Amino acid sequence: MQDTLTKDNNVVADTLTTTMKAAVITAPKKVEVQEAALPEPQAGQVRLQLQGCGLCASNIPVWEGREWFNYPVTAGNPGHEGWGVVDAIGEGVANVAVGDRVAALSYNAYAQYDLADADKVVKLPEALADKPFPGEPLGCAMNIFKRSEIKAGQTVAILGIGFLGALLVQLAKNAGARVIAISQREFSLEVAKECGADEIIAMDDHYKIIEKVKELTNGNFCERVIECTGKEWPLNLAGELSAERGRLIIAGFHQDGMRQVNVQLWNWRGLDVINAHERDPQMYIEGIKAAVSAVEEGVINPDKLYTHTYTLDNIDNAFDNLTNRPDGFVKALITY
Repeated sequence: MQDTLTKDNNVVADTLTTTMKAAVITAPKKVEVQEAALPEPQAGQVRLQLQGCGLCASNIPVWEGREWFNYPVTAGNPGHEGWGVVDAIGEGVANVAVGDRVAALSYNAYAQYDLADADKVVKLPEALADKPFPGEPLGCAMNIFKRSEIKAGQTVAILGIGFLGALLVQLAKNAGARVIAISQREFSLEVAKECGADEIIAMDDHYKIIEKVKELTNGNFCERVIECTGKEWPLNLAGELSAERGRLIIAGFHQDGMRQVNVQLWNWRGLDVINAHERDPQMYIEGIKAAVSAVEEGVINPDKLYTHTYTLDNIDNAFDNLTNRPDGFVKALITY
């Protein structure tokens, strides 16, 4: 990009570019890289020249296909974990400038450019200049941790060690808790151990897991249990592992139907059940700001969790691996 110019209170990069490349899911399990119109920021918006975008498990239904989705989806959708450099701003934007590197809460980020509301971007400090920063999932981890109210000396069980679960292991250990990590894949248990988990348990047999945690906690179970899988069985297992008057935190994204849970058990033990997903965009932004500080200060280290990198041209492989989770897969990034 070259110099900038000002016209009608808009600041835009001096470029002749009018189109961009964007991934378009045209049908279930079919994606094309197409030329799309370069979006123009309106009042209160910024345009990002994206450097990358994380892949989220919530993308799986639209990739696989569900009857309630319409195809083709919007160009760049459902990418929502983007980061990059502000290259144009709309009227009235004062909190960021062209050239600022930011993480953004935007929704069409499987593309070279995307728009975001100016109050939905977070500046990234120079200390993170060379690091990928998928802000939305990092902020999600910070918000879940905050609502978990984990304290030093507590025993915390975390079910499902993917990107989110691994970050929560790091956060819980930093808070001074004893962490029991429970996950299906042997590789993910090794990741949990590297992130500081005190105990690791294979998620294979319901009753053996309960007995093992009971043994590890002298029959008291866990003051905090965080379920990160989004599946019914681990959610019920989470209740069994929760101590009386404990807190069960639902961090998994339950998106594929109704759930049957043992409310009698939850009631008998007097559990606080927290649905830790935020829907207020400003809460996401607060989480992203907290994540910037946590990464900068070394409280969390997501770098080793970015295990797979793709480009737009092989984003179909990225979606396949996101769905099938080959050995060694934790977090995938699309880079531009």
